[in-house]
Amino acid sequence: MNISATIKLFLPYGDATRLRTGEVSNWTGKALAAPRTDLELLLGRDELNNPGIYLLIGTDINKGNELAYIGEAEVIRERLKQHKDKDFWTSVIVFVSKDENLTKSHIRYLENRLLDEATKSGRYQLANINTSGSKLPESDREDMEVFLSRIRQMLPVLGSEILSPITGSLSVSSQKIKLFYCKNKGAVAIGHRTEKGFVVFKDSTAVLNERPSAEQQHPFVVAHRQKLIADKILVPKDDYYVFMKDTEFSSPSAAAAVIHGGGANGLTQWKDETGKSLKELEG
Repeated sequence: MNISATIKLFLPYGDATRLRTGEVSNWTGKALAAPRTDLELLLGRDELNNPGIYLLIGTDINKGNELAYIGEAEVIRERLKQHKDKDFWTSVIVFVSKDENLTKSHIRYLENRLLDEATKSGRYQLANINTSGSKLPESDREDMEVFLSRIRQMLPVLGSEILSPITGSLSVSSQKIKLFYCKNKGAVAIGHRTEKGFVVFKDSTAVLNERPSAEQQHPFVVAHRQKLIADKILVPKDDYYVFMKDTEFSSPSAAAAVIHGGGANGLTQWKDETGKSLKELEG
C-alpha cells in the first residue's frame, strides 16, 4: 500500500537538471541528486560526510541498456571519489539520514534490499549484484523498511524508475487492472496501460517475420525487435517469438508494431475481452 507524502525539492542553482535535494515530511532521511558534471558541487556538501546509500546511473556502452551501480559507504564523499574511474555513469543519487542514526548495519541492509528490488524490477542492468547484507533486530528492520519506502517514493521524483515495477503501480492480480489483447497471424499478446506507456506480459507471442516493407517503412520497429531478440527477451519457439518477461513499451502502438512485425496503430489493435479497442474505450 502506498503512503501519501509531501515532498520538498530544493534547487540550489535554480535548475532542476543540476544538483538538487529532496525531503519528505516526517522522514528522517534526505536525498541528494546531481548530474556527473556537478559532482564536485555534490562532494562539497556536508551531508556527504555521513553514512548512506548511493546509486550511479548511466548506460552500458556495449549494449545500450540502462546501467546502475548501487552501493553503501560510511562516508559517502570518499566512496564517490573512488568511482570517478567508472565512465558509464552520468548521474548520482544519494540517500542519508538527517539525524545521523544510520549505522553500517543499516546501510548494508538497505543496499541489499535495493539490489534485490532493482533486480526484480528488471528496468536496469546492474553493475554489481553481490552484497554481504546485514542482519538487524526486528525493530531496526521495520525502521529500515519505512526508510526504504521513502526511497521508493523519492527515486522517480529525482529521475530514476529503477525500483518501479515494469507492470506499473497496479498489481497484475488487482481487480482494477484492464487487460488488452493484440492478435495477428496466430500471435496473441496480452498487456495493459501503465504510467510509463504499455506493458506486454510474459509468454505473449509475436509474429516470427517482419513485413517485407518494414525495413524501409518502419526501420525503428525492426531495430526494436532486433534488440529484444539480442537481449533474449523475444525468443523463437515453434512459429512465433515468445516474450520471456514482462516488457515495457513507450506506447500501445510501439508494442503492437513489435508484435505485428511492422507499423501498427495500437489504439485500434489492442482490444479488451469484449472486442472493444483502446480507441473506443478511451474516446
